[in-house]
Amino acid sequence: MRKEPLTWKLVRFPESVDRWVERESPGDDIRVLVLDWIIGKSEDPYQGMRRAEGFENLWFGPISGTHLGWSVVTCSYWIYETTRIVRCNDICTLDQPV
Repeated sequence: MRKEPLTWKLVRFPESVDRWVERESPGDDIRVLVLDWIIGKSEDPYQGMRRAEGFENLWFGPISGTHLGWSVVTCSYWIYETTRIVRCNDICTLDQPV
């Protein structure tokens, strides 16, 4: 019997995307990359990210494919392992290196 992989519940990501779009007006191509990346976090929230220094459950990193010259779109979020919840903290564009 094949078991489906465990997924994570994503919360506060739509609101964070809306705030990011309102604040920074990214192009449609970057928006699509960010939305696709978010969907992937329901399978593995750790991939490509690192734990934020000084915080036990806060993870941070660049969003793949969003490098724009000297900047990159980033995301930070809290991972709650016992409840399998990933709660978005913020999405923003930062200068590199991150």
